[in-house]
Amino acid sequence: MKIEKVHTILYVENQEQSTKFYERILGRNADLNVSGMSEFRISNDFVLGLMPNSGIEKILRNETPNPSTGTGIPRCELYLYVDDLIKVYSEIKALNIKIISPLEERNWGDCCFYFSDPDGHIIAFAKKI
Repeated sequence: MKIEKVHTILYVENQEQSTKFYERILGRNADLNVSGMSEFRISNDFVLGLMPNSGIEKILRNETPNPSTGTGIPRCELYLYVDDLIKVYSEIKALNIKIISPLEERNWGDCCFYFSDPDGHIIAFAKKI
């Protein structure tokens, strides 16, 4: 099997609020923003989607716990490598987004910092040391 593209979808409580948040931290508008799904093409091989909890509930049909019961609890980590980490760190701080773990060198060979989105998903921006 060859995976050609990665499309990760985060379940969110409020699609409009989350879309605006990601537009702010990514510095661009969503590539797709329709009722039930917003998408950001992060790279040629990776698309980040935002789907309302109510949309995925229809698909899951009570076969798993309802995603809305986990809103605010860290459920995933979005780890993004950037070319100018210092600039990105300054921009995120200027947006008054609470930094969970400050910019610092990590023992795995990256320099990075962590924060969260309105639904508690953890986001890290990083650069290889």
